[in-house]
Amino acid sequence: MSLVFNFTFVPWFRSVAPYIHMHRGKTFVVAISGEAIQAGKLQALAQDLALIQSMGVKIVLVHGFRPQVNEQLLAKGHQPQYANGTRITDDIALDCAQEAAGQLRYEIEAAFSQGLPNTPMAGATVRVISGNFITAKPIGIVGGIDYKSSGLVRKVDVQGIKQTLDMGSMVLLSPFGFSPTGEAFNLAMEEVATSVATALQADKLIFLCEVPGIPLSPMEPVTEDNPIDTELSLESAEKLLAQLPQAQRPEDLAFYLQHCVRACTAGVERSHILPFAVDGALLLEVYMHDGIGTMIVDEKLESLREASHEDVGGILQLIEPFEKDGTLVKRSRTEIERDIGQYSVIEHDGVIFACAAMYVFEHDKTAELAALTVSPQAQNQGDGEKVLKRIEQRAKALGLQSIFVLTTRAMHWFIKRGFVPVEPEWLPQSKRKAYNPERGSRVLVKKLS
Repeated sequence: MSLVFNFTFVPWFRSVAPYIHMHRGKTFVVAISGEAIQAGKLQALAQDLALIQSMGVKIVLVHGFRPQVNEQLLAKGHQPQYANGTRITDDIALDCAQEAAGQLRYEIEAAFSQGLPNTPMAGATVRVISGNFITAKPIGIVGGIDYKSSGLVRKVDVQGIKQTLDMGSMVLLSPFGFSPTGEAFNLAMEEVATSVATALQADKLIFLCEVPGIPLSPMEPVTEDNPIDTELSLESAEKLLAQLPQAQRPEDLAFYLQHCVRACTAGVERSHILPFAVDGALLLEVYMHDGIGTMIVDEKLESLREASHEDVGGILQLIEPFEKDGTLVKRSRTEIERDIGQYSVIEHDGVIFACAAMYVFEHDKTAELAALTVSPQAQNQGDGEKVLKRIEQRAKALGLQSIFVLTTRAMHWFIKRGFVPVEPEWLPQSKRKAYNPERGSRVLVKKLS
């Protein structure tokens, strides 16, 4: 039993290790909806956040309190009032918001104070610091509607938050702000989180909320046959947002998407929409390639480039499984280090997800495309085609007339992309001498126009 565990644990730990290393020292703004706390998810979320912080991530936690404020209002016989998805905060609602914020801050601080045995927080010391980091201003009267004590973020105390994070503490922010004259304003959690992430230029903005993410067919409800789109480019997210009706409720797709787009447009590297209903959603999103919700990312952050010596380890890790099953010919570290200038790679989140090498036969005006590999985690996302096009561009720039490939299992993939089968005798003389007929590789050639 223990041996089986070892065989499953070791590959898993190796797969998450690059993400642990990559996120160390980064700043995440994590926004937890009031609905998540109402659903009893606070303790598990606190444990996951403590675990993430223990691996070197700086965390700003913003909590919501929409259902808690509504409960307080109804208990006082007062109906919640909204306009265009924003609360109208009269004096009674402001009192309820202050009561709810105080109670939730107490519960959150208590959750992070429980270093319980046999939990991820065993022995952990998580210092949570709150403060007047947000300066607010009133929404005012918009379209004839007076929003009263509902406000917007006017200024974020970036220096104060950064100093607190650098001391190793977690910053906790309630959706409240104060004007320079001391007036209190009720703010939307989404507004606070987005403004703080933008001001800090955080590495991630994460919403843990009611919706599971953006479905692959956004105009249809999420079902097993219509799963979540795990990654949206910023451009695609902007186009989708323009097509969606204006958000009125948190369940509306545009409700969180609009804040994710705003954050990424303003320089936040990545923004995420995660379902709080899934246990461990934060860990799955942060430390797994595909994640659990929807990530909005500027495509410019994905790097298609020529390899450097720092990429040798990543290339070896990528191609090793394909060498073991016979798809690729075995290459040693020495060979890859020697030929690293021939490789092109796709790097995403600091991890190599695709690579290929080009070996030039100048006398024959051709080049071999070798070691074209895409990580199983990134299959069917077009990375193989991107690397192929980069090799073609490099070959054309050298004035070559064709590229060729030897393959045992991907013949049809190459044929679909303009390659045609030829006999091994077609190969350049030096390559023909090295050709191993026992391996049975098919030779395919693509002419470059």
